[in-house]
Amino acid sequence: EQGAPVLHRLQHGLWDLWGTRAQHSRLSLLLGVPATATQAQIKTAYYEQSFRYHPDRNAGSAEAAQRFAAISEAYLVLGSTALRRKYDRGLLSREDLQGAAKPSGRPPPPTRTPPPARTSATAAGRRSPVLPPFDFDAFYRAHYGEQLEREQVLRARREQLRLRREEAAARGRLRLLADLSVGLIFFLGFALLYGLK
Repeated sequence: EQGAPVLHRLQHGLWDLWGTRAQHSRLSLLLGVPATATQAQIKTAYYEQSFRYHPDRNAGSAEAAQRFAAISEAYLVLGSTALRRKYDRGLLSREDLQGAAKPSGRPPPPTRTPPPARTSATAAGRRSPVLPPFDFDAFYRAHYGEQLEREQVLRARREQLRLRREEAAARGRLRLLADLSVGLIFFLGFALLYGLK
């Protein structure tokens, strides 16, 4: 199967052949990034494009819906390091995309074993599993963690800048007070000398 072109049709039928450098530029052009873009640049471009063409913002526009689907699928490939590597080499197949999850922009978290499901008695006497509650904190960190970290860094920088400005203003006031005190002492000294003559 070496040398055979890798055929793949996206769900919306936007591309037929994948894997060559020319097709790679198609996906990156769709997102508006160069073919050598970093994962962060790809993620930023995806968020901007998906916001612009989201079906909720463009109600009734079939073109925007198609564009949104194409952008999402391009990000599925370019946003995943493994899929992008396969795509660059021309080895991406339909099976690779069917099992692919949406890239999150960070390495996958370590897997943890779920707690044993609790069971409750039903009216028929059978037991059905009770699902554990949804972890909103983990969801929020997974989707907004980088943004929260950036906000915290910016907040700390703003606080440091504010403290430096306050210190500079306090030093300026002390310097002004010292200058006025020295001036007043000289003036009183001259007045006292003039009054003694």
